[in-house]
Amino acid sequence: MKKAERMVGALFLLSTCSFLIGSGMLDPILHRNDLLVSVDSDRMSVFAGLFLELVNAIAVVGIAMLLQPTLKKYHDAFAFGYFASRVMESVLLMISLIGPLILLALSKQSVSAGTTGDSYLQTLGNLAVEAHYLLFDIAMLVLSLGSLLFCYILYRSRLVPRWLSIIGLIGYTGLLASSSLSVAGLDAGEVLYIPGAIFELVLPVWLMVKGFNPHAQASAK
Repeated sequence: MKKAERMVGALFLLSTCSFLIGSGMLDPILHRNDLLVSVDSDRMSVFAGLFLELVNAIAVVGIAMLLQPTLKKYHDAFAFGYFASRVMESVLLMISLIGPLILLALSKQSVSAGTTGDSYLQTLGNLAVEAHYLLFDIAMLVLSLGSLLFCYILYRSRLVPRWLSIIGLIGYTGLLASSSLSVAGLDAGEVLYIPGAIFELVLPVWLMVKGFNPHAQASAK
């Protein structure tokens, strides 16, 4: 059991780090004005960013699989909801990676044809970027809904200290609000991400160092 909890903690950290580094490499490129030119000149950075975001998408499924046996002891329906949400999140994130791949193909076609300013290719490129970010926002919406179920189980079961569960509930409520606004085309800023980011850094460290509360697990048997 402790080994599984440490693996969950490690996957949480892997997911967070790979996403932060991957998006940190991709976002500046995808937000440039000369989109097709910048993508073609930074192809290796784009591929590296996509690979890291793929690692994140795979890691979240591992988290769900490892947590499922423990969570279902306390609330079978919510545990399944959390598992399903993370699988859906992973699928949406993987599909979102198609956008930058299409962009790479368009940039190569544009440069090889000597038409980097072609409005048609630029429009397709912008649509590919918009689809990428829209799918990401929907994935975060799904994540926030499922993770609220997860934090509710943690709070009721006392598998971790309740203060940590409360941070998670606040954090994923903020993520839900932010993602909903983003899907609607509104920018809520990054402040709503802060509590959730704290939770996703503190929880894995807690799991790797202390694990779930053994008394709470004993009461569930």
